[in-house]
Amino acid sequence: MFTAAALVSCPPLLIPELAGAATQETADLRSASVEAAARLAESAGTWTIVGVGAAGAHYGPGTVGSFAGFGVDVRVGLGAGPGTPIDPDVPLPVLVGGWLRAAAPGDVVADALVVAADTTPEECVDIGARLRKELDGDATAQSVLVVADGANTLTSKAPGAFDERAPQVQRELDRALDTGDLDHLRRLDPTACDSFGIEGRAAWQVLAGLFGAAPSQVTTTYRGAPFGVAYHVGLWLP
Repeated sequence: MFTAAALVSCPPLLIPELAGAATQETADLRSASVEAAARLAESAGTWTIVGVGAAGAHYGPGTVGSFAGFGVDVRVGLGAGPGTPIDPDVPLPVLVGGWLRAAAPGDVVADALVVAADTTPEECVDIGARLRKELDGDATAQSVLVVADGANTLTSKAPGAFDERAPQVQRELDRALDTGDLDHLRRLDPTACDSFGIEGRAAWQVLAGLFGAAPSQVTTTYRGAPFGVAYHVGLWLP
């Protein structure tokens, strides 16, 4: 039975070993993300991590990856035992989800669903609806961790440079994530999102399909853009 969805972001600097001089800048985001993971673990010990990648893929609980590609060999898994070989191609949202899984209390086991960045809005919503049916069909508690970033064009030093239209677009997206506005999420345009560097678009549209109807409760615990990239942390209850 589906119990809750937590929303987090996936900057590599979230990981303390990678943060370096930015440790203090990311402290609030890290604290909120770990707390969201803890609350999700209280809701269910089995997670589905949903993120966006270059291609669609599924990663089971036996998956182990590393942040070595981001500068430090911090190894994370989705529930595998020691000695499991590392998959060098695990995408960033799954790595971050695995790190948060390990930070959560209890013995959380996860699998991960990576949605291709070019998946259409209709397909994303359908993926979410099918996932909800699958989770509700399981007798055990099941929760979802959505790992997605907002616009990366919010300041002149942002990875995507500054787009003067981006702050307003991001404010509208923030409002939707703060209030559980599924219609707004469903209407996100892939081309427009690409232009603003909103890499989490497909994951949020899966979230809209996962809920189908407005969540009963939405709690936002972090919203900010310390590096010109919008990060969001919150919890949605069905």
